[in-house]
Amino acid sequence: MSSLSLLVLAAGMGSRYGGLKQVDPMGPSGETLLDYSVYDAMRAGFDRVVFLIRRDIEEEFRAKVGSRYEGRIDVAYAFQQLDSLPGSFTVPADRKKPWGTAHAVWCAREVLDGPFVSINADDFYGVGSYEVLAKFLRDKTAASTDYAMAGYRLDNTLSDHGSVARGVCEVDAANKLTSIVEWTAIEHTEGKIFQKTDSGEKTFTGSEPVSMNFWGLTPAVFPQLETILGDFLTANSSDLKAECYIPTALGQLTEQGKATLEVLPTNAPWFGVTYREDKPLVTEALARLHASGEYPTPLWK
Repeated sequence: MSSLSLLVLAAGMGSRYGGLKQVDPMGPSGETLLDYSVYDAMRAGFDRVVFLIRRDIEEEFRAKVGSRYEGRIDVAYAFQQLDSLPGSFTVPADRKKPWGTAHAVWCAREVLDGPFVSINADDFYGVGSYEVLAKFLRDKTAASTDYAMAGYRLDNTLSDHGSVARGVCEVDAANKLTSIVEWTAIEHTEGKIFQKTDSGEKTFTGSEPVSMNFWGLTPAVFPQLETILGDFLTANSSDLKAECYIPTALGQLTEQGKATLEVLPTNAPWFGVTYREDKPLVTEALARLHASGEYPTPLWK
C-alpha cells in the first residue's frame, strides 16, 4: 500500500474573515476545521500531513495547530514566501499579495516525494472525498501525470453572506476534465446563481461540477507548475494583484495534453468559512454530524 500525504494550504490569514481561521474553534469540543480534515484523511488511510504556511505564522501555527497532531500522524511543514520564485524572477517592490494556489502547491515540492492530496485549510470536505481520492492515488507512481479532483456541485458550495470564487469544470463522457475556468464573484439570490460582468451577467444552473481545491496529485506536477509559474510571471509580474490558480494551471495542463485529470463525483458534504457570518452555519452542521455519530465527541480522545 503506497504512502499518502495530505498537503494543507494554510498560508492565508483570511482577510475577508478577519482572523486566522485555521485556529478558530468550530466543533462542539473546540475542534477546528483542520481537525476534521486530518481526522478524515487518517480514516481514509493517509499517513502524513504537510502544512504549507508562511514563516511569520510558523510559531503560532506549530503551537496551536501542528502540536495537535504530533504522535497521531507524521507532520511536516513547507513555506510559501513571496520571494520563493522559479529561475531569476524577483518580487516587485510593492507586491504584498501571495502568488496564488499554484505557487503554494509548488512551494511544497521539496517535502513531497509521493502521491498526495492538496486541500484548503479552511474547508470541510467530508470523509467520502478522502476515500475516493485515496483509492484513485493508491496505484500512482511519483512520475504519473494522471491527476484527479473531487467534484462538488456548484449550488452546494455557495455562501449566504457574499460572493465566492469557484473553478467550474467541463468533463467528457469518461469524467475526464476538458476545461476548467476560475470564476470569481459568484453570487446567488432568489434562486439565481450568477456573476456580474462588464457585459451583463454570467448565469449558472448550479449543477456544474466545481473544484473546491481538493486535488489528487503526484510529484510530477511540480516541474509542470514551475513552467506554468514562469510563463505567468513573465506575463503578469507587474500586476500586483495577479494570482496563478491551481485550477487554471491544471486545466492548462489537460488542454495541452500534458496531464489527465479525472473529476471524481463526491456526495460528501462540503462547507467552508469564507466570511465570519458563515461560522454559525458551520458550527451547526458540525454539531449535527457529531450528534448523528459520524464523529466522536470530542474528536480527539
